Amino acid sequence: MQVILGSAPLGMPWATMDPFLFCVHHVDGYPKGNGKFGPAAALSGRQIGQDFASVDGWNMYHGEQVPGFPGHPHRGFETVTIVRRGLIDHADSLGAAARFGAGDVQWLTAGRGVVHSEMFPLLKTDADNPLELFQIWLNLPARSKLVEPHFTMLWSEDVPRQVVADAAGARTEIMCVAGKLAGVTPLAPPPDSWAAADESDVAIWVITMEPGAAWTLPPTQGARTKRALYYFDGDGATVGGEALAARSANDLRTDVPLLLKNGARPAQFLVLQGRPIGERVVQAGPFVMNSEQEIRQAHADYQRTGFGGWPWPDPMPVHGDDPTRFARHVDGRVERRDR
Repeated sequence: MQVILGSAPLGMPWATMDPFLFCVHHVDGYPKGNGKFGPAAALSGRQIGQDFASVDGWNMYHGEQVPGFPGHPHRGFETVTIVRRGLIDHADSLGAAARFGAGDVQWLTAGRGVVHSEMFPLLKTDADNPLELFQIWLNLPARSKLVEPHFTMLWSEDVPRQVVADAAGARTEIMCVAGKLAGVTPLAPPPDSWAAADESDVAIWVITMEPGAAWTLPPTQGARTKRALYYFDGDGATVGGEALAARSANDLRTDVPLLLKNGARPAQFLVLQGRPIGERVVQAGPFVMNSEQEIRQAHADYQRTGFGGWPWPDPMPVHGDDPTRFARHVDGRVERRDR
């Protein structure tokens, strides 16, 4: 019984399957900060504004003084951002703002259109500022392409994690961003998300395994569900008795339980699964629709309305030097979390 139906090396970005559009794993070893939220290092030799070469193990991306992604538009899909180390400062055209990290998840439904910025402030001036995050794009079906945008924060303290020890006592931890797992119920996704319907069978799991640990991936709800297993850290793992190549994306059989067995050192995986939407996808940069005409309309609407305008003093807001995690929602409600 073949369980790995297809495998490919991890690229940039990672290859995904319907209903997902895109997945990128940012790992940046930022140095000490300069007191102005940027790196205390020379920026000469970098293509500022388009810095993706990972010189010295980190990138400025589209940032000029502070690394990150200044204000840019989206329409027709959702972004799910899981921050494992470091902090992100979010601001958007809805008026929402957030500073989040340390396992927090932001889930943003772009719907009919939103502009947001994602900056990576380097707050520590006496130590390095490492950053690690996943950003995942989840498609919306045609009926939901033009829903109202929705900003959601899933705080690390609230995101359920299941810890399982095998017969030898080796542990596996599964962070359940989406998708029920052995009685673990994840936090609710945004109301118009493809993940909001149980029959969509969407799961986003981050799996960490101790050396030699074994854990069984359960079967999915139905034969139409697709599952990708991204093996991004580790070596020597197997699934269903078949060897996994290090740093690989793997399309798995989903109708039977599959034993995931780790090798001799700690390992990490990302699982993305879901029932395909099965509709035509037409993408033009930050817009994902179902036809070329809808893409032209998205460009025209953005040029005309700016998707609500930009209520911030500059295109790359940073939320000060207080490391406290917070979110200010569209309705004015403010949440704060311990550092």
